[in-house]
Amino acid sequence: MAYSIVENDMSEEASSDSLAMPNDLRIETWEELQRELFRDSWDDKLNRYRSPYVFRGLWNKRYNLKTSLMRIGGDYPKLEPHLLRNFRKYSRGTTMGIGESFWNWLAVAQHHGLPTRLMDWTYSPYVALHFATSDLNNFHEDGVIWCVNYVKSTDYLPEKLQQVIRKEGSNVFTPEVLEPIATSLNSLGEFQEKPFVLFMEPPSLDERIVHQYALFSMMSLPDAMLCDWLLDHPELYYRLIIPAKLKWEIRDKLDQANITERVLFPGLSGISAWLRRHYTTT
Repeated sequence: MAYSIVENDMSEEASSDSLAMPNDLRIETWEELQRELFRDSWDDKLNRYRSPYVFRGLWNKRYNLKTSLMRIGGDYPKLEPHLLRNFRKYSRGTTMGIGESFWNWLAVAQHHGLPTRLMDWTYSPYVALHFATSDLNNFHEDGVIWCVNYVKSTDYLPEKLQQVIRKEGSNVFTPEVLEPIATSLNSLGEFQEKPFVLFMEPPSLDERIVHQYALFSMMSLPDAMLCDWLLDHPELYYRLIIPAKLKWEIRDKLDQANITERVLFPGLSGISAWLRRHYTTT
């Protein structure tokens, strides 16, 4: 991530498994953080600054990239289709305009907190920083920003998916692009036995998705973990470790830049969360 369609998914992982990755960089200053967040942003082909990375912010550096589906425990791969089938069954009539696309329904399910294999990310490094520093109760822990090169990740897609996305001239899928070639989660696993990751932009279901500059990662198999996959492809990611002592400075500067719940979670709840933190005395 990064961004969160479901707020707690980005700001708090249920697992506290200790995690150490080889591409970790411990940040010491705000200025160093800016440099590393925008690493490799220059695009020679466009002659513009366009970062190839997406971001996910977590308040605890030890948290891994378990999906919400994994966190329900038990035989979760077998539970996945039952969760989605019943979500569609019981939510009809309350979700107008979604259509019949499986991928639209999956995005809506994630949006409303159903356990899925999707994981929230954002194109915005500052949105990721927000979720790493939004909860004052967790300022005693080092946070982390995961940075993943979604552009280069397409090189590891199965050939058929590579052809589709390159014909589209994009680096991420949308439900409309994915639907003609893969109509279900099972069909992803049929492309190849070896796990792969793809990134998908959700439909603009509400202002939160738009304001948080959101997209999802999705593994081809329900029990494949993205952090394990990244360990096998170290050229595709790095992690920025945010020391606890730096969180207050980051938080205050993000608030000054208007990267707050008031903007990212439009509505009374977002305003209240922003004001609560704004007026808290250290």
